[in-house]
Amino acid sequence: MRLRIRYGKLGKVRFISHRDGARLWERALRRVAVPVAFTEGFTPRPRLSFGLALPTGAESIAEYIDVDLVEGAAVDGTDAGMIEALSDALPVGIDVHVIATLDHHGGSKRTSLQDEVTSTTWELSGPALESTDLASASERLLATDELLIERERKGRRSVDDVRGLIRHLGPDDTATRLIAELSTIGRGLRPAELASLVGPDIAAVDVRVLRTHQWIEHDGERREVLSLPVGVTALGAVSA
Repeated sequence: MRLRIRYGKLGKVRFISHRDGARLWERALRRVAVPVAFTEGFTPRPRLSFGLALPTGAESIAEYIDVDLVEGAAVDGTDAGMIEALSDALPVGIDVHVIATLDHHGGSKRTSLQDEVTSTTWELSGPALESTDLASASERLLATDELLIERERKGRRSVDDVRGLIRHLGPDDTATRLIAELSTIGRGLRPAELASLVGPDIAAVDVRVLRTHQWIEHDGERREVLSLPVGVTALGAVSA
């Protein structure tokens, strides 16, 4: 059996790296006494699988972790007490929203979250964006056939066309936040890179980045990995 957990990462805890975050989860699951399965070998490790890494400094209400349980273990993922206990065992700013039970008996194929997710939705905000005509900027970017950005990786510089990675782009209802759905296929487009395309004077450090959704597709149907409970929204999570 496997648990799939959706959680948020807001506030100062956004500066914790992906690797350090994994250690926090190991300790929290141990404190709550979740019967986590371990790998075999000389250095057994908890069998945890994380979704797409969140850029350090970005916030999210759509992070995921898969937890493999020991054989025969039965855990009620809908138990509100377990959700609260896990949230309490994690640092302030990391809150568990949903826990689902995945049963892989019967020979069903296990797929990783990183393989399943095809796109993610981001909310970008900040004074520089509030003073920008986001509708016009979005139309300009979507109308072009190519969007070239220069990148450096391992000491080598390259120029990539990222236009095909933008699935949706436009302002929210207040016209002060930019909503973008970006493909995760191949080398993805970072929200900070997108901000630089919106306006050359927009500095990445001045943009607040929030991941609000991760999307998967099965049999032509597009849906969230796990939906948020009723009443929990991206805007509400930011202002809370």
